[in-house]
Amino acid sequence: MVYTGVECTIRRLGGSSVAINLNFLTILTIVNIPLAIVVMFMERRNVGVTWAWLMVLLFLPAVGFVVYLVFGQNLSKKKLYKLNKRTRETMASLIENQRREFRDHRVVFNDEAAANHADLIYMNLTSGFALYTQNNKVDIFTDGNSKFDSLFDDIERASNHIHLMYYIVSNDSLGNRLLDALISKAKQGVKVRFLVDDIGSSHLPRHFFRRLKDVGGEVAYFFPSKIPYLNIRVNYRNHRKLAIIDGQIGYIGGINVGDEYLGLNKRYGFWRDSHLRITGYAVSQMQAHFMMDWNLAAVEPIGREVLALFPPAGDTGKAGVQIVSSGPNQSLEQIKNAYIKMINSAKETVYIQTPYFIPDESLLTALKMAVLSGKDVRIMLPSKPDHKMVYLASYSYLGELLEEGMKCYLYEKGFLHAKMIVVDGQVASVGTANVDIRSFKLNFEVNAILYDTETACKLQRIFEDDMKVSRELTYEAYQKRSTFQRFKESCVRLLSPIL
Repeated sequence: MVYTGVECTIRRLGGSSVAINLNFLTILTIVNIPLAIVVMFMERRNVGVTWAWLMVLLFLPAVGFVVYLVFGQNLSKKKLYKLNKRTRETMASLIENQRREFRDHRVVFNDEAAANHADLIYMNLTSGFALYTQNNKVDIFTDGNSKFDSLFDDIERASNHIHLMYYIVSNDSLGNRLLDALISKAKQGVKVRFLVDDIGSSHLPRHFFRRLKDVGGEVAYFFPSKIPYLNIRVNYRNHRKLAIIDGQIGYIGGINVGDEYLGLNKRYGFWRDSHLRITGYAVSQMQAHFMMDWNLAAVEPIGREVLALFPPAGDTGKAGVQIVSSGPNQSLEQIKNAYIKMINSAKETVYIQTPYFIPDESLLTALKMAVLSGKDVRIMLPSKPDHKMVYLASYSYLGELLEEGMKCYLYEKGFLHAKMIVVDGQVASVGTANVDIRSFKLNFEVNAILYDTETACKLQRIFEDDMKVSRELTYEAYQKRSTFQRFKESCVRLLSPIL
């Protein structure tokens, strides 16, 4: 027998032989080294993400790099949103004028408690270009039925335009009911624009919107696939859910368009979510975010004339609101930073609801510091998962917080999809961002941060009501997990930065 160094023959079972050719493995190893160097160079700012992609490259030699090119693009260096000079100058002037008011302590707060969070407002203003308005009225919905009943009423009363943006739109009874309502308004001359995410709504047939287009409605897909079944921006999803009616009314929160959000899916049952209806100047900020996303995706952009459709100056309420967005095109993670700032400001309580809990080190440290400082930190997750791997990763992070004294509740009435944080019953956030790395770094998200004691206390009471239909996960119960369960959690946690 001759051994060539790249091929060996193993004799077994009565002289039969199995030839193992090492040529291919050797080539893969050689190729993997420079590819690994490229990954380390491209992701050098984030060690956790780097290691996660190196794990993918290890288990999927060479092929893993193709996956990286599709899923690991860095959009933070690309200027996706192109604004004309006049718009940029107007925005810069508004931001700087308000920053000056805060620096000079000239802001008079409708709610005295909001003054405790002036530095949070200033941070969002500076890093997220989120203007602070406090003439807003805020209504809270905790399920899809009440939200859509209200939205359909507002659509029926629309007289000028309807702007909708959703991550998921389904071709089911709710989706078709919404489509029929929009078609009816378009026939009346109301301008209807509908923006959907190409990945989130990938199951939606393209002919779904044909009837709306036939009567003058406009539809656009965010980051659409230019090649069938291949989308090189598949990892960057527009997870925002916005509805703006005549520039006067805005909806924001976690509820998409589908029967499951009405509790009609037998797998999930009751769908517990959080959504807001806002009137006041904050709606103009929501409108601006819709316009930028629409103009990025649509063939027919929205022109300057829409500026005239912003809400009038009259007061509709007294709630302070900032609309804060984040996305992979930005180097700062504005929503995550807002969460951390809120947690660090806590004097007594931090209540968090999220379907997915994959914090990075900075957010995890903020939560630990709050617990160790004696704050009452509570987090609520769904008892039943909708994404098994993400749920395993979420579980892996709970132990170190439970050990320090954080309380965790598992919602059992149905599926918990709410994205909410309330601090001290004074400041709160409701929107589209989950407490996970994907939401903070990879998705286009938008949240309403509320500086209003009345609204924050309502959200805190909602959390406490949800506790009545949840079971507490104690540290003792957490420790009783099987060895196999812990092994699965540990494996999935390695990939958590890119889940």
